[in-house]
Amino acid sequence: MSDELPNGWAEVELRECVDVLDNQRVPVNSDERAKREGDVPYYGATGQVGWIDKALFDAELLLIGEDGAPFFDKSKPIAYIIRGKSWVNNHAHVLSAKSGVSSNQYLKHFLDRFDFHEYVNGTTRLKLTQGAMNRIPVRLAPLTEQRRIVAKLETLLGKVDASQRRLAKIPVLLKRFRQSVLAAACSGRLTADWREENPTEDTLQDDELPRGWRKTTVEDLIPKGGIFDGPFGSNLKSDDYTESGVRVVRLENIGQLRFIGEKETFISREKYETLKRHTVGEGDIIFASFISEEVRACVLPKLSTKAVAKADCFCLRPNLELVDRQYLVFQLISQKSYNTLVEEVHGATRPRINTTQLRKLEVRICPLPEQQVIVRRVEGLFALADQLEVRLAKARGQVGKLTPSLLALAFAGQLVPQDLSDEPAEKLLECIGVETNSKRNAN
Repeated sequence: MSDELPNGWAEVELRECVDVLDNQRVPVNSDERAKREGDVPYYGATGQVGWIDKALFDAELLLIGEDGAPFFDKSKPIAYIIRGKSWVNNHAHVLSAKSGVSSNQYLKHFLDRFDFHEYVNGTTRLKLTQGAMNRIPVRLAPLTEQRRIVAKLETLLGKVDASQRRLAKIPVLLKRFRQSVLAAACSGRLTADWREENPTEDTLQDDELPRGWRKTTVEDLIPKGGIFDGPFGSNLKSDDYTESGVRVVRLENIGQLRFIGEKETFISREKYETLKRHTVGEGDIIFASFISEEVRACVLPKLSTKAVAKADCFCLRPNLELVDRQYLVFQLISQKSYNTLVEEVHGATRPRINTTQLRKLEVRICPLPEQQVIVRRVEGLFALADQLEVRLAKARGQVGKLTPSLLALAFAGQLVPQDLSDEPAEKLLECIGVETNSKRNAN
């Protein structure tokens, strides 16, 4: 924000613009509040935190956190306005703009823009004392210009909020799109046209499945010894990990269809020698034993070192004459598989399945040529979804910059036209006996 004030503007300390009502705050601990639950909103540093049976205030008020507010995060509001009956605890300062000087709305927008670095203290929990808050230098436009600024900001920020809400819905839509693609792929709907052009001579037919498809289990697609969890990971402790050496594949590395390689863990080559019979490598299917909101499995890419996996990461090595490894992953993470596996989980805090349950999981198999077509089509559709996610991230970044930019323009006097007939803020302040910062500094 430029230090130069626009024509007709003045700079004054916040305490000259507001009545501070902090002495009327009353804190109530959660146990007492539970006994006094009512219909009056109970407010803290960043918003409403509960309900209570009695009101301390009944007015429009401007609140700003005393401690615990996101003072340095410009993506979040710092101050907020409440109206009607309320109770405020001692984690929020309670302000009311002085009539004829400013408004709660104008000051809220100013505080959301203000740089608090020299006004708060503390490390883990930032605190804005009343003394520091009172000294905050406020850039006051002429009163009528303040109203124009507020009106313009309310309109523009409303559009920004609406854009953010619409963008927030897109990840859900993309997730549903991927689920729909997988459902179509794993049921045969995705390749119905391909089967018409490539009829099969298979005489076996399941009324629930397209011609040429059959039901089988994971176990039937895996050669003997081709699925294991092994005891190797359970013996690894934090002291075993080193800065380099042999890679350890952990639960945090397994995404849905994606190996998350950024999170690296290693063990020494000496430790690896005791675990080498459990080596995993490129092309292995790595399956997360913990089943919560989704099934996570992926094909292991080529790594820069040899690797072993922890015990909560199952390894599958399918018979490639029967099944395409990527097609099998699609079957494993499908909604149908999830519904089956989630009924088998055990453990309250970290629900997991074992390899016996994974072996018995029913999947749907079609001829290899069709599997390969399915893989290409799914990967093509998922690539489109990935591109949309990149564009979404870019759009969110651009929209996220709009609010700070609009506030910067507003308090630089560049958001709305200035009117020479507006009474200058300094003259208004002189009339009501308020000394501006420029005069205070001059004295």
